[in-house]
Amino acid sequence: MMDFEIINSYIPRFLEAFRLTITIGWLGIALAFVVGIVVAFVQHFHVPVLTAIAKVYIELFRNTPLLVQLFFIYFGLPKIGFQISAEVCGVVGLGLLGGSYMAESIRSGLEAIPPSQTESAVSLGMTKPQLFWNVILPQAFTISLPAIMANVIFLLKETSVFSAISLMDLMFTAKDLIGLYYNTTECLFMLVVSYTIMLLPVSLVGRLAEKKVRYRMFGD
Repeated sequence: MMDFEIINSYIPRFLEAFRLTITIGWLGIALAFVVGIVVAFVQHFHVPVLTAIAKVYIELFRNTPLLVQLFFIYFGLPKIGFQISAEVCGVVGLGLLGGSYMAESIRSGLEAIPPSQTESAVSLGMTKPQLFWNVILPQAFTISLPAIMANVIFLLKETSVFSAISLMDLMFTAKDLIGLYYNTTECLFMLVVSYTIMLLPVSLVGRLAEKKVRYRMFGD
């Protein structure tokens, strides 16, 4: 049987872990979005040299686990003189991993715009900046939105590996309490509830935003 008195006593520790997890998670997602936009634009506009670097970056980070990337940043970089905290490591690691996924999502949206859209806008006398901001970018964002929201949820779930670099996140807290008091059922219950509270609103907001954007763009 689950002991709710134990759960109640664990709430303060899980709240602190929740605050840390969600703070680092969203900072990492913000960094991922910035990196993704830059890399997607570099690829879309075929910037010399940078396009090749962008492709290597995407393949490297999409094909290695976040845990390996965190270990390299947290334990490997200090060997060559770059000492960073676990919190910064979490943000940077999540941001670089997420940036590789965001870049592909945004690039796909940019490349999905039919050439006829561009040709029609040019025939109407639009300048290149007007074409980009008023025609290409809104449609690309609409097309990319489902993939972007899926990436956000994926990255928030990936925060569960932060415990490997001694961050007092939700997973670390649950494992610590289980090791100390052996209340496995109660700790796992709190862990499931915490991640559900973190992820469910994001999923619901993403669906509503997608419907709203599509309605404004296409009226359906």
